[in-house]
Amino acid sequence: MANPRRTTASSSRRHGRSTAAPRPTNRSATRNAGALNGDWLSLTDLGRVYSISAVHTGQLLHSAGLRQADGSPTPLALRDGFAQRQHSGQHQQALWHRGACAPHLEGQGGVAQKQLTLIALWAELLATLHQGVPSIAISAEEMADDIPGELVQPVNRELQARGCSFQVGR
Repeated sequence: MANPRRTTASSSRRHGRSTAAPRPTNRSATRNAGALNGDWLSLTDLGRVYSISAVHTGQLLHSAGLRQADGSPTPLALRDGFAQRQHSGQHQQALWHRGACAPHLEGQGGVAQKQLTLIALWAELLATLHQGVPSIAISAEEMADDIPGELVQPVNRELQARGCSFQVGR
């Protein structure tokens, strides 16, 4: 059984997204990144973070080389702290570490619900400011300077989907 105290330095893999999912590695830094904060989730709960089903989450983890066809974690996922097995009686369930799995899910197009909420909030604010609000003394252009860089493209897509002509420039 994987040691639940092991953690994965997944933040080092978060820099520079590519269209391909990052592959698990056998580096000791990765082995040490599974759970500093105990953020172990069932497949269903991990999928909820990204507003996707457990089945889809399992497929993404399988594509990333972390889950076997029978649904169990790969030996590499267990060894490197992406997953751990939890035994309850005769039933065996895998738990997945949210932080360690995040780069693999996001690298395949998953977007965390928290980020979706931020995108919607920024788009609503900018669209409202662009229309003009007499009681607010800041412009959409000025407010757009405060948007985190990783949200610019998704916010622009959301503004366009809302029919707003304003786009964040960077």
